[in-house]
Amino acid sequence: MAKAANQNVEGWEAQIRKGCLELAILASLWKKKLYGLEILRALETTSSLGLAEGTLYLILSRLKADKLVDSEWVDARSGHPRKYYWLTEAGKQRLNHMVQFWTEFSANLDTLLEPLLSRKEAANVRR
Repeated sequence: MAKAANQNVEGWEAQIRKGCLELAILASLWKKKLYGLEILRALETTSSLGLAEGTLYLILSRLKADKLVDSEWVDARSGHPRKYYWLTEAGKQRLNHMVQFWTEFSANLDTLLEPLLSRKEAANVRR
């Protein structure tokens, strides 16, 4: 029974992460152009949203088809060419909308979770 509950929680966590990947990838491109591995590194170092390289490129391909990002190949001084990605104007607008939604959504969820968080913090103080 506990194993089934764990699998359900893991599935729920995976869905949350999956749902946030587009937002995270777009946000990583807010300040500057990045190539794929730089995006992966940004996600790994600033969040727990590490993902497989193949998954990243599938999402980038979809974002490009939706005209939210654009890309170009750039010859590297050493090594192989790199494909750089950046936000289009539509991508910036989508990201702003997503951030606004996320901020409101997470604030509402925090309000609902407040009683649980307060109990957990109180229990930690007692220990």
